[in-house]
Amino acid sequence: MNLRADAVIVGGGVMGTSIAWHLARAGVRDVVLVERDELAAGSTSRAAGGVRAQFSDELNIQLGARSLEAFGRFEEEVGQDIGLHRVGYLFLLSTPGQVASFEAGVRLQNSLGVPSRLLTPREARRLSPLIRTDGLLAAAYSPDDGHCTPEAVVHGYARAARAHGARILRHTEVTGIELRGATITAVATTLGRIETGTVICAAGAWSRAVGALVGVDLPVRPLRRQIAVTEPVPGLPATLPMTIDFTTSLYFHREGPGLLLGMSDPDEKPGFATDTHDRWIPRLAEAMQQRAPALLELRRTGGWAGLYEITPDHNALIGEASTVSRFLYATGFSGHGFLQGPAVGEIVRDLYLGRVPFVDISPLRAGRFAADAPRPEANLV
Repeated sequence: MNLRADAVIVGGGVMGTSIAWHLARAGVRDVVLVERDELAAGSTSRAAGGVRAQFSDELNIQLGARSLEAFGRFEEEVGQDIGLHRVGYLFLLSTPGQVASFEAGVRLQNSLGVPSRLLTPREARRLSPLIRTDGLLAAAYSPDDGHCTPEAVVHGYARAARAHGARILRHTEVTGIELRGATITAVATTLGRIETGTVICAAGAWSRAVGALVGVDLPVRPLRRQIAVTEPVPGLPATLPMTIDFTTSLYFHREGPGLLLGMSDPDEKPGFATDTHDRWIPRLAEAMQQRAPALLELRRTGGWAGLYEITPDHNALIGEASTVSRFLYATGFSGHGFLQGPAVGEIVRDLYLGRVPFVDISPLRAGRFAADAPRPEANLV
């Protein structure tokens, strides 16, 4: 195979397919997306599917809000039902510090048009009746948030990108990137060579290796996170919000007739393992006992493990390399990549075309760590 492409996108998850659709829809010819496995086979298919704008960082609020708008019109615009449930996100707060932080977050979110608000523990329990309110001081809630189906988003973008002329190569691995000086000239793959002057890295947890091919440091490390699915829960409200105990990170939302739930595991070590294990179950059970004891009665019927793509400040890397001509990247989202996929696809399109994006993402450049200018996000799950 010998191809010529205006842009080669590496990675077939939500970021890669969103970028492909935005570029092809904007009239960029010969967009090629390269995915070494199936589409959505990496982190996207293992995501919990939450979509929100409740963040502490202004950029993340704007990216989340812009993406929520796009998810809301996805079926009409892209042609795919993504199972969007606008049931809200509910953060449960147990310490004065958490309440103060979320109060400040709500003020910032409201100033940017996000309808979040603080609730009393009693109001929180009316929304999420499985919780216990002992020790709760308050909750933060935004009705526009919710969850949808990650695979449906990816396949919707991919199909629409193809309809606009993009080419998607599955089961194709990038093996090298050719340079002439500081200029990209081609991408080498297991199917052959693709001549191009632009590479866009959307490889998620595998991005550091892609960046290394052109001497660009993308400080991303993979970290396994696990999810469990339960048996049907009688009487589960259709409007049950994504509920998160901020102290323990235990979260759950409705998944069909049952629940999808998970939490972080501080004992997990960085690495690419995605097999499941039960070492996290005692800590999970302890968190349930503390905040939602009714969950302890439910039988697990399934589950999986996936990879977070973690950066040192738990915030994304979005930008264009300064040392190599036309190497763009969108990676390192640290658990909130799926929900920002639509907005980031739009931004990368604009960076490629030389347009000014709807928001200044220069603070998210990968070089911020070398410049000692991290951009921390506090509202992490």
